[in-house]
Amino acid sequence: MKKNILIVGLLIIAVVAVVELKNRKSGSDPAGCADGMCTLPIPESKIHPDAIQHQPGNENPLPRLLDLGAGKCVSCKAMASVLDEMKASYAGQLNVDFIDVWENEDATSTYGIRLIPTQIFYDAEGNELFRHEGFFARADMLAKWAELGYHFTEAE
Repeated sequence: MKKNILIVGLLIIAVVAVVELKNRKSGSDPAGCADGMCTLPIPESKIHPDAIQHQPGNENPLPRLLDLGAGKCVSCKAMASVLDEMKASYAGQLNVDFIDVWENEDATSTYGIRLIPTQIFYDAEGNELFRHEGFFARADMLAKWAELGYHFTEAE
């Protein structure tokens, strides 16, 4: 009986070791990024849904697209170019902001972030309209804004 338990234990250790080696060889992101999303080690108890608020700037009452991610996350890097394009294309019509949650850890609980990147759509009054987790293509974001009643014109 003890021999069987020992064999099962060794098999489990071998399987874990093989999986770990395979993940390292495939270049998996140590930050937990996969399939366009990066997981954050945030316990459910630390997420406060009632703290998910936006404090809009009084100087510029425009709808807001807020992206929360990290500079070293692969999917977040892909989102950065999309966000830069949108910021330039819709200046004066849409505020586009980014918060690096690895540099600003309080943002994860403030905005209730569990995966990065996360995009949050706000109206001009700061009310959350929609939330998306993972990479979000520009065309899909514009379609969502249109669904929410916002139509932006590209700057020339």
